[in-house]
Amino acid sequence: MMLNHILVLLFFSLSPLPLALSFSSNATDHEALLAFLAATNDPLNSLSSWNLSINFCKWDGITCSSRRQRIIGLNLVNRNLSGSISPHVGNLSFLRFLYLDNNTYAGNLPSQLGNLRRLQHISISNNLIEGEIPSTLSNCTNLLSIVISYNRLGGMLPLELGSLSKLELLAISRNSFNGEIPSTFGNLTSLTRLYCGSNDLVGEIPDSLGRLKKLELLAFGENSLTGFVPTSVFNLSKVSVFDIAANQILGSLPSSLGNVFPKLEFFSVGINMLTGLIPASLSNATSLRYLHIGYNQFSGEVPNFIKLNKLSVLGISGNLLGKGGANDLSFVASLTNATSLASLGLDGNSFGGELPVAFWNLSTTISRLFLSQNQISGTVSSDVGKFVQLQDLRINDNNFTGMIPSTIGELQNLQFLDLSRNSFSSRIPSTIGNLSVLLYMYLSQNNFSSVIPSSLGNCQNLLGLNLSRNGLTGSLAREVLTIPSLRSADLSQNQLNSTLPMEIGNLKNLEYFNVSRNEFAGNIPSSIGGCVRLESLDLQGNSFNGNIPSSLSSLRGLQILDLSRNKFDGPIPVYLAEISLLALNLSFNAFEGALPEDGVFKNASSVSVTGNPRLCGGIPELRLPKCNLKQQKKSSFSSALKIVISIAVVLLGLTAIAVVLIFCCLKRKKALPPSNSFGNSLLQVSYQTLFQATGGFSEDRLLGVGSYGSVYKGTLGEDRNLVAVKVLNLSQHGALKSFLAECEALRNIRHRNLVKVLTACSGVDLQGNDFKALVYDFMPNGSLDDWLHQNSNQDHTQGRTGKLSLVQRLNIAIDIACAVDYLHQHCGTPIIHCDIKPSNILLDEELVGHVGDFGLARFLSKATNSSSTHQSSSSLIRGTIGYTAPEYGIGGEPSMYGDIYSFGILVLELFTGKRPTDEMFRDGFGIHSFVQNCLPDRVTETVDSSLLPDMEITNGHQNSSSIENHKLKQYLFELLNVGVACSVNSAKERISISDAVSKLQSIRDNLRRENAN
Repeated sequence: MMLNHILVLLFFSLSPLPLALSFSSNATDHEALLAFLAATNDPLNSLSSWNLSINFCKWDGITCSSRRQRIIGLNLVNRNLSGSISPHVGNLSFLRFLYLDNNTYAGNLPSQLGNLRRLQHISISNNLIEGEIPSTLSNCTNLLSIVISYNRLGGMLPLELGSLSKLELLAISRNSFNGEIPSTFGNLTSLTRLYCGSNDLVGEIPDSLGRLKKLELLAFGENSLTGFVPTSVFNLSKVSVFDIAANQILGSLPSSLGNVFPKLEFFSVGINMLTGLIPASLSNATSLRYLHIGYNQFSGEVPNFIKLNKLSVLGISGNLLGKGGANDLSFVASLTNATSLASLGLDGNSFGGELPVAFWNLSTTISRLFLSQNQISGTVSSDVGKFVQLQDLRINDNNFTGMIPSTIGELQNLQFLDLSRNSFSSRIPSTIGNLSVLLYMYLSQNNFSSVIPSSLGNCQNLLGLNLSRNGLTGSLAREVLTIPSLRSADLSQNQLNSTLPMEIGNLKNLEYFNVSRNEFAGNIPSSIGGCVRLESLDLQGNSFNGNIPSSLSSLRGLQILDLSRNKFDGPIPVYLAEISLLALNLSFNAFEGALPEDGVFKNASSVSVTGNPRLCGGIPELRLPKCNLKQQKKSSFSSALKIVISIAVVLLGLTAIAVVLIFCCLKRKKALPPSNSFGNSLLQVSYQTLFQATGGFSEDRLLGVGSYGSVYKGTLGEDRNLVAVKVLNLSQHGALKSFLAECEALRNIRHRNLVKVLTACSGVDLQGNDFKALVYDFMPNGSLDDWLHQNSNQDHTQGRTGKLSLVQRLNIAIDIACAVDYLHQHCGTPIIHCDIKPSNILLDEELVGHVGDFGLARFLSKATNSSSTHQSSSSLIRGTIGYTAPEYGIGGEPSMYGDIYSFGILVLELFTGKRPTDEMFRDGFGIHSFVQNCLPDRVTETVDSSLLPDMEITNGHQNSSSIENHKLKQYLFELLNVGVACSVNSAKERISISDAVSKLQSIRDNLRRENAN
């Protein structure tokens, strides 16, 4: 395409004009188009027709007037064009419409647009345009529509726009405009639609907008507007869409609201600070389809909605409605006329009494029903089975009693069921097994008795099950333990008995399992080692006995283990010290022998062993008696084994240090002069140098604390270069090995997306203790974890107070993928990082991602990409819980597949904003399954809300913004799908990292226009 540009320009400058361009006016148009073309990048060659072989009026996207052959229209929507909008477009003096939507044009809107006096329509939404709206646009006095939504525009809205008396449509949503809404907008007397949502507008809605008598749509949602809605605005009788949700609006709604807005179809004032009563006159707005007034402070009774036959969504959640009285829900009878009702949100109020008979006559089209957190009593009618379209039923935190009707099994589309914290009794109906697409079932804190129905095993898509705090009896149904998707099962505080079935080993995806405070007995089945993703296991308060099975050693991802208040005996297995446990409770059993002193046993606050009188040894803080000779003999074999292993590790460590020192000395002899004041070779700075560089390792210089040491900010060399100094805590098991691994890994690798090691230190400190440290380039923007999970008490550096945009996150994902691809494929001996996670991704001043912390890195043999390593095959790959591949949990060797899994989880975290260890996953499911089950139809429920645009509504008709939202969802789906494809359970089914790079780069090429700042 560039060659085509050059040929066109040369032809135009050296040849006489064709006959069609003999008039200077046409020549001006032609020159303007060539200048526009020269400033445009066209990777898809969609402007191939723009050449001299045909008349420019026949070029694709060009519309000319039939008589004068002047350009009146330029339509280049959806062409994947980039570059900038040439100021020469201002020379198209007959131009009437300019459509450039859904491209990636950047730069500013040229002020020369103000020269287009005939311009009627300008639409440049979904690009990367920045800067301010040029005030010269007010010179285009014939403008009928301005659509510039979904860009990077900012600054104050120009007062001059108020002079466009013919303007009918103004759409500026999803930008970064700040300041107040100009009062001059009240002069736009022809305006019918005004979109200003999702900006940073402040101040009050100007009273002058009450002069816009033709206004049909007003959307100011998701800004920071304050004050009251002017009375004059509530007198705009033609308004059909009114959206001021998610602001800080005060006051109350006028009692005549439904009378002054008779054509109202969409009314959203939720998430504000409105008070008073819900106007009864709303029932007169008979065209109303969407009514959202939730999360305010409305009080009193809910009025009658009997005339709202078209109502589809009613949301009055999170207010102060109802008084806990018997008639609070009488208004529900008026909703039976709404035959298209799909969503009803009444939760978070004070509604009392029983559900009226009319409730069961609501439309069978309803798919979302929220009644939770009220004071509703009575029973659930068998008529609940009529609501066959229900997908989400939440009636938790009420006072319901009686049985769950068997007809609940007729809700074949139900995915989420929450009946917890009520007073339901009797047995759980067996028909609940008919809910074949159910994902989450929460029935906790009721009065259910009898056995768990075996039919529950038919719910083969179940992710989360909570039956805790009931009176369930009998054995645990084996069928429940055959649900392959199950991530979380909480059966605690019941009266379940018998033994724990061997089938528990079938739950390969189980992450949380709690059967505490029941009456289970017998041994823990050895098959539990098959639950390779288990992170929390709580068996406390039962009658389990025997030894802790050796198969438990397979659960390398286990974080919390509670075996307290049972009848376990025998020695405490040494392997528990090798699992990265965060909490271990073994109290009140009959364990005996010597207590291990490594791993979790080194921290008295993380382990409890009280109530085991025959235990001895351990760290002093646990206050156990010293072991006598007899007790020591019982564990002599394990102790001897530990000594042998310790000696071997020390010898290997000393040998490795010697090799590294010899290598570095040889390398130093051959090395070129250093490129900076402190050189590039390792092991050459002293302790005193680093002590001075970091202000004596002052707490003021502390940047963070990791698994094997602390990182300080310092200045080094004659130029006072900023550096990060990682000081190893050599008392921490594995720290020395981490130091050597990092030296070895970073010795020869160089890549723009890897953290650069500058130098290292291996010596002694002022007290004569061993001292080891690594010195890196300083990264001023901290870690990716800092940006993704900011909290209110975090001391942010400049530039870290905002959220990362979609494009920034995508760029970082590509940076990480390129680094991993380099490590795997392009650095001689392949390197496996083994600990890809946000806290190990550091960001420079331009937010470029750099992979760091190679303390767990492993080398693969050049002959294979399998798990053959330079280190012992028995080396334990710990990684980090949530990011570690499932095959590592069952002793799998380090491999490229493991890094790809960790990268996939990181991608999901990048775009959902949720940690893989988030509480929402602990009780039900992992982040991989959470995203996978929401794709492709529920993308918006998955991604970080800061990345989502508003859904604009235009009187029921599809417009550019609905197209934009559809495309944005598609790209978000593609991004999340990369994360899902990288993090599947089966290692060999994961896509390669090079494929991930290719897919992400392809998405970035098409997504720049979708930036959500």
